[in-house]
Amino acid sequence: MNFKNTKIKILDLDLKGCLYLNHLSHTQSIALFFKMISRLGDGAFWYAMLLLIWVQKGLIYGLKLIYVVLGGSIGTAIYKFLKHKTTRPRPYQVHQVIVLGERPLDHFSFPSGHTLHAVMASVVLGYIQPILLFVMLPFTVLVALSRMVLGLHYPSDVIVGALIGATVASLIILGAPFLNIML
Repeated sequence: MNFKNTKIKILDLDLKGCLYLNHLSHTQSIALFFKMISRLGDGAFWYAMLLLIWVQKGLIYGLKLIYVVLGGSIGTAIYKFLKHKTTRPRPYQVHQVIVLGERPLDHFSFPSGHTLHAVMASVVLGYIQPILLFVMLPFTVLVALSRMVLGLHYPSDVIVGALIGATVASLIILGAPFLNIML
């Protein structure tokens, strides 16, 4: 099998996954649920987690929360660069059968910034306060699903966003001893 056939099969699977998940949004209660998850994933949920850690751990952990800000800044730079370079249209823009369930925050699809930031924040905040992973991991999965259910991303956008988020978080955690010296 050659590269072109493999690419076509991957794109076909990507579209099928997107169509399957987007079909769930045809039920109003499901669409509303995932719209709420997506909006919370814009930042409110993560700010609440930051505040919770700060309240639980005290002022000294305020400096460690800079890890999340640093990770978020690096993640934003990466996904904006990729969106600008790839200019992949969002699924609802290309396929008329896909229902748009939420207004997009930007124009392009690849990668999913919501998923990138959800994974990055969960990993970094979980490193700081592991008990919160019981809340953050399910929420992160729901954020990733919401992006596809709402017709904003293909599964590959979400997978790559998650991989970038995990990579950025890993680098932040690996650099934490060095960052502690600096802080």
